[in-house]
Amino acid sequence: MKQIAIAGAGVMGRLLAWQLARAGHRVQVVDPASGPHEPGAAAFTAAGMLSPLAEQEHAEPDVVELGWRSLALWPGIAAALGRPQLVKTEGSLLLAHGCDAGAAQRVLSRIEDGPEPLNRAALQMLEPALAPDLKAWWLPGEGQVLPCELLVALAEQAPGVDWQWGRRATAVQPHCVELDDGYRLDADLVIDTRGLGAKPDMATLRGVRGEILWLHAPGVAMHRPVRLMHPRHRVYLVPRPGDVIVVGASEVESEDRSPVSLRSAVELMAAAHSVLPALAEARIVHMETNLRPALPDHRPCVTHERGLLRINGLFRHGWLLAPALAEKALQHV
Repeated sequence: MKQIAIAGAGVMGRLLAWQLARAGHRVQVVDPASGPHEPGAAAFTAAGMLSPLAEQEHAEPDVVELGWRSLALWPGIAAALGRPQLVKTEGSLLLAHGCDAGAAQRVLSRIEDGPEPLNRAALQMLEPALAPDLKAWWLPGEGQVLPCELLVALAEQAPGVDWQWGRRATAVQPHCVELDDGYRLDADLVIDTRGLGAKPDMATLRGVRGEILWLHAPGVAMHRPVRLMHPRHRVYLVPRPGDVIVVGASEVESEDRSPVSLRSAVELMAAAHSVLPALAEARIVHMETNLRPALPDHRPCVTHERGLLRINGLFRHGWLLAPALAEKALQHV
């Protein structure tokens, strides 16, 4: 049994704390959020799509491979938490308007084991509320998680973990975490999962701004995530419980944390309405922005030295990669 200190309670920090505690280790976690429900980590803002097929458009093969491994691991994690409904693997759809067929074909050409084209009748059978004149492709096996609920469950059901909420790590070193109040945590192993909080120790780490909208749309049935392929945007719509649909896509090379811009809001809502016409009467619940931690190659980075393990650079793939990265990282413990 080891004493382990984790700096950062995003999806990686919480998942590792839960797994290590279940394995019998003594675990402490420090995070500046006031509690497990406060949406500070980028994982709270994410749509929670598990899309290794669709990510082939931009991601490298090793990232896609990790994504498939995570997709296989998530259902077991949710079941062990007693919340199997937090993970769904009912496939997803790629969509395009007829005028954007050329842009869609360029995307599809980069996806191996290509998506299955659907005719109008097949699309209407899967998702009757979608605009019937859309071009559509079926991506079997893909899925989604419910990010907020899963983050809270990982924190609340981690046996014996000492959660140090409202405390910020100012220095993370082998065997030691120094906190902003001058206190020092000593441990057999320190794990750094601070995301952008680790920027002082990772010179090439940067934040990439993301913006999403939550729409309340009673009576608008959508059963699985969809992505709209467009020459400028990759807009996604993701169903959530309570008649909520999350709409997002923007990737802005900026570390600005200010509210959603008018341009992004208008473009996202217009794209969503073009895909799902019944959203015309949806109500905007709220808009969110957050910063994804990214490295220059957009790949995750796992480094290990005696007494210190660092995991960072998950970019927009946090939920897609977390279980596989945790599995890989824990081989060092």
